[in-house]
Formats: sequence, structure tokens, C-alpha cells
Amino acid sequence: MLIVLPSRDSNIEVLQASEELNWYRGNLHTHSHWSDGDDYLEMIAQWYQDHDYQFLVFTDHNVLADHERWVKVEESKGGREAFDELTAKFPALVDQRSDENGEQEVRLRTFEEVANQFDDPGKFLLIQGEEISDKFEDAPVHLCASNIVELIPPMKGQTVYETIQNNVRAVIAQREKTDQSMMVHLNHPNFGFGITAEDLVRVQGERFFEVYNGHPGVANTGDEQHAGTERVWDIVLTLRLTELHLPMMYGLAVDDGHAYHHVPNRESNPGRGWVMVLAEELTAAALIDALEAGRFYASSGVTLQQIESSREAISVEVDAVEGETYTIDFIGTRSGFDAASNPVVDDEGTEVRATRRYSDDIGETFASVQGPQGTYRFTGDELYVRARVTSSAPHPNPSELGDYQQAWCQPVLGPAIRPDEHEQQ
Repeated sequence: MLIVLPSRDSNIEVLQASEELNWYRGNLHTHSHWSDGDDYLEMIAQWYQDHDYQFLVFTDHNVLADHERWVKVEESKGGREAFDELTAKFPALVDQRSDENGEQEVRLRTFEEVANQFDDPGKFLLIQGEEISDKFEDAPVHLCASNIVELIPPMKGQTVYETIQNNVRAVIAQREKTDQSMMVHLNHPNFGFGITAEDLVRVQGERFFEVYNGHPGVANTGDEQHAGTERVWDIVLTLRLTELHLPMMYGLAVDDGHAYHHVPNRESNPGRGWVMVLAEELTAAALIDALEAGRFYASSGVTLQQIESSREAISVEVDAVEGETYTIDFIGTRSGFDAASNPVVDDEGTEVRATRRYSDDIGETFASVQGPQGTYRFTGDELYVRARVTSSAPHPNPSELGDYQQAWCQPVLGPAIRPDEHEQQ
């Protein structure tokens, strides 16, 4: 498998899977009994290992699995069913007791215990994380921090933007304090329609957001008043690259798993979305380095054989599945775009808190190619170009009913942008 990325030092830079570089499949957003998931850490880790993932980040809400904790079996979210499955799978590892009322309790194993059980160098890796679950007024503001050392409490703020920025700064501060590789990403912007493009566009020190989240309740495609996450992505990319001169924002696909029993169902199941990361080795540091360099793509089912970009063109080749057809859309914004926008209003004319309405110049589809291979050649005025691949195959367990399997390539700078203006901040 081959991926080619642009380099400012030469016309083309080639990164090829080899003994030094490998593709790793992983999920960056996962919940367990430590917060509002319905299964135990070890059972969740087993599911992902059994389903051909190479890494998994546990991101329970505002908690780290780093201390002793007992829960009542019958009151846990997974209840008796989850406990019986746990004892059947790992009978020698279950610590249980009765409380003063005779009710059965089980000890939740810590992240370190479960990582020691499952980590397999070069094959499978568990990473400690947290979903920092904050809000401003009624707007949910959630961010996942991966590979953290200490719990980060919600940092609050006087606006949605400030709330995001304060939490990002807290992750950066811990990274600098500990000298450990960490990354932070914004979760499900359309959950409760809490976050707009205008909130996200100004955030500094954070390069990732979830363009696809597998939870059925996060409105990836938006509604009549609220932009979908891909539309938000294009607005954010365009304004960051032009008005704000900030680095590009990358798009992730994640599960946001909460419900691990009787899959598939219409709850938040595992296996809906993931990232494919090209890294030197299966370590948290190497994965984060590759993600921050944009050496990955997001997927809800499509596998890519090759991505190639140079100063002249961007090409995508799908690892095609027999019987499926593919549409490759090349999407971006040109210099000289119409930057005007208008607020969203309801039927009474009252302004709605939502991403503003922008010209179709932003996030224009430059070309659509039918087939497993496609190339777009730059014309000279593109600010950025990204590629989206859509299969004819329906998603087997979709986030939103009617979803098809897709893949999202990360945006590349177009010829209208000088790369040296957009160093990582």
C-alpha cells in the first residue's frame, strides 16, 4: 500500500508501507462501564482485537480507569448479561463480593491491568484517554484526549469557542508538562447542535474533529437548519486557510461506542467508523506523530489502496470489493470564493444558533469520478482539495439509516496557498 504526500522541498515525497511503515486501524473514541458504556474494558478490548483493529483508545467521560472501583452488577449499565459474559470469558480475572445488603458487586479492572493483558507489541495496543465532557449553557462541548497521564476536568468558558479552547490548552499543558505525546480532537459537533463552524474555526492547537461519528444520535448529516459535518469541515478549512491563516483541520471517523450487546442495533455500537494510520510502529507516540502529519484516512467501510498527491494532482485508488461500485468526489474551495454568509432563521424570523449559510463556492465538488480510481489535476486556484469515496454498498450497521460505506482523505493544500504560511501551531 502506498501513500504519496506533497513536500515543499521537492515536487513529490513518497511514503510507502514497508518494514519501516505500516497501516494501523484504530478507534479513538470508546466508552465502558467506567462511565456510560454497557460493558467491561476487557470485553471491549477483546471485541476490537477480534475484529482486526490494531489500536483502541478508551475515552470515558471525565474519568480515568486508574483507581479501585466496585459497581453493583445489577445496577451497571450492562447488568447481569454483561457480567455473565465477562465471567464466562475471563473467569480467573473477575473479582467479586457482596455488599452489606448482600448485593453482588464486581471490581472494574483498571486500564493498566487490561493493557497488560491485551497489549501485543506490533499487533495490538490500548491507549489511555478521556472524553472531556464540558458544556456552555445548553451546548455540549466534548473533546477526546488520547494518551493522557492525568485526568483533565472540564475547563469551562464564557462562550462555546472559549470552552473548546480552554480544554485544548489543558491538554497541551499536560503534554508539555509530561513530555508525552498526546492529541486532542473535537467530538461530534452536531451532538445537540452545540458547535458551529464559527466556534471551531478559531481554535488553535487542535487539528482534528469527527467528520463521522458512529453514534446514531449525533446528526452527522445535519438537518434543515444545521449544516452537516462535511459542510462544517469545508467552511472551517476555507476560513482557516484564508482569513485566519491557521493550519488545516483533519477529519476523523470514530465509533463513540457505548452499546456492545446484540450488535447490530440502533444503539451506539462498535465497528462503524475508524482511522487507518500510516506509522513507523504501533506505539502511541508514532501513531500521534502520523496523525498530526496527516498520514491517515478516515473510513466507515471503504479501504483505500493508494492516495497520491503532488503539486500537480491528487489521485485515489480504492482497494475494490467485487460487486461494489465507487464514486470519488474531489472537493475544495477556490481563491476568490464568495465569502458572504447569512444567519439561519426559523419560521418566525428569529436567528437560530447554527452554522451560518455560506456560498456554494465553499466546498465545491470539483470533479466526480465513477470507478475505483480517480485523479483531479489542479487548475491553479484551489485553496485545498480533499477526496471522499462512496461505495455502492450500504453500511451494514449505519450511524444514520441509509448511510453507505465511505472513506475520507485528508485535505491537501492547493496551488493558491503557499505552504510556509500554514505551519502547525
